[in-house]
Amino acid sequence: MRAQRIGKANPAEDEAVYQAILRALLEGKLKAGTKLAETPLAAIFGVSRERIRKVLHRLGAERRLEMIPNRGARVPRPTLDDIRRVYEAHRVLEAGVLSLLVLRVDEVLLAQLDTHLEEERAAARRGDRAASVRLSGAFHVHLVEALGNPELSRILADLLSRSSVMVSVYEPAAQSICAVDEHGAIVAALRDRDLMRAIAVSREHFLHVEGRLRLDEAAASESEDLAAIFTPVKPLRRKPRSAQS
Repeated sequence: MRAQRIGKANPAEDEAVYQAILRALLEGKLKAGTKLAETPLAAIFGVSRERIRKVLHRLGAERRLEMIPNRGARVPRPTLDDIRRVYEAHRVLEAGVLSLLVLRVDEVLLAQLDTHLEEERAAARRGDRAASVRLSGAFHVHLVEALGNPELSRILADLLSRSSVMVSVYEPAAQSICAVDEHGAIVAALRDRDLMRAIAVSREHFLHVEGRLRLDEAAASESEDLAAIFTPVKPLRRKPRSAQS
């Protein structure tokens, strides 16, 4: 029996599969609890199971997926307690960030934030849910990175990986655009160097996002039709024809 050949490393192919699955997550197409099985995904994308496994483990390391021993990967099903803990951490972290940032804010940072807000509004206008979720998280990344502290950036990245999935699977799509105006209010408070207002607006923003999550409206499932979710997805490479006899 001929041993199965494992394809050569192909970073571009790995990234394409990663981005497709991540986009489906951020668009809310993958419901909480959906099992992401290697075999059907390999057939959908036209790649090996080993390549799919590598991507799923990457998403698991980012805490965007749950990796369950002997059962594989699935979309997280966070509890109310999970959500409360994550958003409490968001509120505490950003209050500290704003306390430092209000002393350093300048016109360069404000211009950068204004440009980002325009990108958020454009995504909301065209109804691009995945971009809206991504840009919403990126707004808070801009605030943290302005401090130049990699430890704070690492903590925020971990929180955003978890909360972006919570928003994608539990927040009604029509309410995602609310964050743009709330982000704008934070920028306005920073422009006025008004720390207490900035912290208060930030706190209310995270409370609003947490309050919009609807656990009872997200039907958990382990048997979603992955082919329908990822259609139309062309195989990333042409499979070789069977040898003729």
